[in-house]
Amino acid sequence: MSTQLPFKNPQEIFQSFSKETTRFFESFMANQGQEMLKEFTSAWEAWTKQSLQNPQQWLELVTRYQQDQWRLWISMLSANQKETPKSVVLPPSGDRRFAGKEWEENPVFNYVKQSYLLTSNFFNEMAKVTPLEDDHKKKLVFYTKYFIDAISPNNFAITNPEVMRLAVETKGQSLMEGLKNLLADLEKGRISMTDETAFELGQNLATTPGAVVFENEIMQLIQYKPTTENVLDRPLVIVPPCINKFYILDLGPENSFVKYAVSQGNTVFMISWVNPGKEHRDYSWDDYLELGVFTAFTVIKEITGAKQINTGSWCIGGTILASALAVMQQKNDDSVATATYFTTMLDFSEPGELGVFLDEIQIARRESQLKYTGLLSGKDLALTFSMLRANDLIWSYVVSNYLKGQTPAPFDILYWNSDPTNLPANMYSFYIRNMYMENKLIQSNALTLCGVPIDLRNIKVPSYFLSTLEDHIAPWKTTFNSTKLFSGPIDFVLGASGHIAGVINPPAKKKRNYWVGGELGKGPAHWLETAKSEAGSWWPYWSGWLKKQGGAEVPAPKTLGKANYPIIEPAPGRYVKKRLA
Repeated sequence: MSTQLPFKNPQEIFQSFSKETTRFFESFMANQGQEMLKEFTSAWEAWTKQSLQNPQQWLELVTRYQQDQWRLWISMLSANQKETPKSVVLPPSGDRRFAGKEWEENPVFNYVKQSYLLTSNFFNEMAKVTPLEDDHKKKLVFYTKYFIDAISPNNFAITNPEVMRLAVETKGQSLMEGLKNLLADLEKGRISMTDETAFELGQNLATTPGAVVFENEIMQLIQYKPTTENVLDRPLVIVPPCINKFYILDLGPENSFVKYAVSQGNTVFMISWVNPGKEHRDYSWDDYLELGVFTAFTVIKEITGAKQINTGSWCIGGTILASALAVMQQKNDDSVATATYFTTMLDFSEPGELGVFLDEIQIARRESQLKYTGLLSGKDLALTFSMLRANDLIWSYVVSNYLKGQTPAPFDILYWNSDPTNLPANMYSFYIRNMYMENKLIQSNALTLCGVPIDLRNIKVPSYFLSTLEDHIAPWKTTFNSTKLFSGPIDFVLGASGHIAGVINPPAKKKRNYWVGGELGKGPAHWLETAKSEAGSWWPYWSGWLKKQGGAEVPAPKTLGKANYPIIEPAPGRYVKKRLA
């Protein structure tokens, strides 16, 4: 694409910028935007009916809002030219949208900021206090905040003083660069969150030495090269999410959980799921078990000669793993010695913020689309997750990339976040309906998988659960419920931070903390009250726990694979490198 953008004057720049911005968002929000608008409209129609039945609370909020706006006017008018007017309202803690000094020092923009914040608080408060049923109320609160955040004056060039100052200082070059960024993202069909040219799988991401030793139509199996003289005789296989790529666990060497696990004397294997195409549309949950997990277990035991293996998992990978263990229990297969679950939901009774996208109408509408597409788009999934943190994951990049013309900085996690995967229609429908909608996984014999009815309560293997305090995808108080589901010994650990940063916390960085040792059986609040906070990473605690579960040390294998499982290609393999167009 040409980088030449000839304009005769600043007005042409603004006109072109406005035109291309509109075109981008029409493309970006073509499908998801219509769904949001329907849900937003539905939620506010329900609020309106409630307000007409009980107008007193509505009148009180309106009166308070009018009084606050009047106070703001008085504050602005009474201030002299040499002083900054006293603020009537302040941004919430952690809100970085109005951090620039211009928002405070310039009276006009100070007023715009405060007026917006008052309006934002007014509508968000109305949503929170309206007496609707829980599901309707959650939608109203979510969509109100989403649309109020979208119309923030920070998101528009003409009402953002930082953008205007930068445009003047650069003589319009910042807007020119922003337009280039916008046009480039139009070609991608998504917002760039990082400098994607700075990363390459196998070069500076997913670099832990290893090889693909098996593959089929649904996964590749990677074996990593040992770095210790001796290893545990039980190999460790990791079942990653199939809605994301496995290399979140193998970023750069300094952030790689895989590299750490290898350094602790484990023979590590990783499942690398295929990024599905239309030919995979009919693949089922059972296929992910049979062709994925169970096949991997068989191959690993044949390569290593081990009678038992240790298992690890993350997010939906943990849901798949628990399903597999329940099937194995029914079939009296005891080849799994331990199970580790990172931020995994097994009980879906409280799905957190994702719940606003989960109801019969929305699911049926999406399933109707899937009949034609055969796949749940990874881009749609990525947008859904971004919406949960829209100010950080959408609007901040609109401002920096397009309004300020800045190039996103290289960031490995955000590169991974921009590399989504599809889901087969069949598998997606089973997962959404049986887990999220009907919560059947925790019900005894409510699901039949691989030909047998399953009950998680029959799982006896020692289990390690890692949840994170600020997780908005798998809320920790919901994941804590899993400690009541198994009959084997449980170790529950709570890490600081969220779904990603709370897991990727290598010991060398000496960041954050985690809680251990709380009393189980009396709910999450009691567990946290009785738990002990430990500084730093939970990774060494997990490694210690794994070694305590038994197994002997044996000499590390000299080669990867085996005669009947020859090396196919170096890690990270072909499957993980397939990006969505």
